[in-house]
Amino acid sequence: MTSKDREGRIIGSLRSADGKGVVRMEDRFDTDADDLWSALTDPVRLARWLGEIEGDPRVAGEFGARFYDGWEGTGRVEVCEPPQRMLLAMRDADPGPGQPAEGSIEVTLTADGAQTILVWEERGMPLDLLAAYGAGIQVHVEDLADHVAGRERGDAAARWEELLPAYRDLAAGVR
Repeated sequence: MTSKDREGRIIGSLRSADGKGVVRMEDRFDTDADDLWSALTDPVRLARWLGEIEGDPRVAGEFGARFYDGWEGTGRVEVCEPPQRMLLAMRDADPGPGQPAEGSIEVTLTADGAQTILVWEERGMPLDLLAAYGAGIQVHVEDLADHVAGRERGDAAARWEELLPAYRDLAAGVR
């Protein structure tokens, strides 16, 4: 999929749970679950599309992360069921005003013929920042799709700006 093909395409939904924001992305990848799992867990492959990850990838293992969007922090592997599900507890090293210090990311993969369906859900952000998180997480999922398809990452800042109005519209209905 080219950036032109992405225009107007929103793969996320927004909601709240226990007063905190939840961003859910769902997309279909033209690869098998093992390959997509590798792109999500292999530090060398992660460095191509998300950022640098160092540490222990096992359950209860902790890791440090520095994403291309500027986020830095640590994570802990809560659940790891290759190649179907992972749950990560994340901690921001230096949260900005109003940003959460902690949150979680859950990723599930489901094989569907020669394709794999990815569901990426992040929880724990303030409701007033839900649109910004929605746009940012979609950029991450699109960067993953580019990596799996053998393409270079796109201009994340420009894409975030393109996505933000649609996510603001979605966030307006979340309480």
